[in-house]
Amino acid sequence: MEVVTHSRCFGGDQGVYRHASEVCGVDMTFAVYMPPQARREPVPVLWYLSGLTCTHDNAMTKGGMQLHAARHGIALVFPDTSPRGAGVADDEAYDLGIGAGFYLNATQDPWKAHFRMYDYVVEELRTLLEDTLPISERHGITGHSMGGHGALTIAMRNPERFQSLSAFAPIVNPTQSDWGRKQFSSYLGDDESAWAQYDATILMTEIGWPGDILIDQGADDQFIDLLRPQAFAEAASRRRQPCVLRTHAGHDHSYFFVSSFAGDHVAWHAERLKMH
Repeated sequence: MEVVTHSRCFGGDQGVYRHASEVCGVDMTFAVYMPPQARREPVPVLWYLSGLTCTHDNAMTKGGMQLHAARHGIALVFPDTSPRGAGVADDEAYDLGIGAGFYLNATQDPWKAHFRMYDYVVEELRTLLEDTLPISERHGITGHSMGGHGALTIAMRNPERFQSLSAFAPIVNPTQSDWGRKQFSSYLGDDESAWAQYDATILMTEIGWPGDILIDQGADDQFIDLLRPQAFAEAASRRRQPCVLRTHAGHDHSYFFVSSFAGDHVAWHAERLKMH
């Protein structure tokens, strides 16, 4: 695990790292914030998955989460959104290819050689961090937009690995959205039965989540028709799933929205990860 940058931040440490990923077949870059409490004992972890076009850097520098993480004694992990580098397939559209991994395991050429962000987050990066850093086995996960889609689907499919779950303006019904159908057909092929495992609304209907969920959504989000929050809300209601879905007047899809409610999400996870 190569150190790219390292900075002191709110008494803790904000680092950016690079490692050779066997899962993705290229070097991957990610960021980790370790709170000051980690110098005394292992701390729980909150994963933040970013949205379309982002890298590890967007939420690290614009999300405003480190102060809240330091107060609650919780580590933050900011993975990249896709593999990058020579030989990695890409597309001229911003919402397919590099920067648009959708946190799935691609099965179709030319994507399947590198686009395995589901296994990267669930297995490889988690194992690397647990073997390297003073973190506990208690993990929560959140994310924004495409990253919110990743957080919801990864957590619901792996409840034994994540103890808390939230999302900011997530893509919740990608099989019925242009932010999903295009990408899934490219990455997974035309058999739509293979898409369901990556659709939070379908997963809510079929398996749910053993805990409660926090979702924040901006009422003035310019992409709300692509996100389809009403579909997830209806599925959660039918399942009687404990879920706090908040819609905020005046807020859009930007990091101004994310940073406005970052403290609420860190506190939500800290409480459920048994930290105060």
